[in-house]
Amino acid sequence: MTTTEAASPELRTLLLSRIRDVQDYPRPGVVFKDITPLLADPVAFNALVDAFAALCRRHAATKVVGLEARGFILAAPAAARAHLGFVPVRKAGKLPGNTHSQSYDLEYGSAELEVQTDAFAANDRVLVIDDVLATGGTAEASVALVRRAGATVAGVAVLMELGFLAGRDRLAKSLSGAPLDALITI
Repeated sequence: MTTTEAASPELRTLLLSRIRDVQDYPRPGVVFKDITPLLADPVAFNALVDAFAALCRRHAATKVVGLEARGFILAAPAAARAHLGFVPVRKAGKLPGNTHSQSYDLEYGSAELEVQTDAFAANDRVLVIDDVLATGGTAEASVALVRRAGATVAGVAVLMELGFLAGRDRLAKSLSGAPLDALITI
């Protein structure tokens, strides 16, 4: 797995200035990283979309996966900017038709993700985009789903990595050499 902090110092500063910490959400002891101010700022949001679109091109992606829910907000415009298709990976029971599912543990519970069985062609290279890499469970589950659906994982890209939670270590084996790009590492 190759590793990069994919944001320039200027972009990193801009993005960090628009991310708000919310104490004790969604439960006591958790510091939630609220990206709502970033999304509301057209300069910061467009810079973020440009950075993700550049990663799509760098990794020769043919499709982009966004993870429910904030990953949708980031991945869909990046896919459009890079002229690629967007595929949602959703919580169990939210997609019509036949799906592949993957259970996983996260920092405060467990969950299940799904992708439609016909979401990818055999030659697709998929970049998975999400907002935060915490413990790595969600990203690991999405990588498994992309592969189960018959596509190649081109990489995983996140707005921010919470380095102290060691999600990168958990994800390294699953990525099998594919890159993990974090625009910001905290």
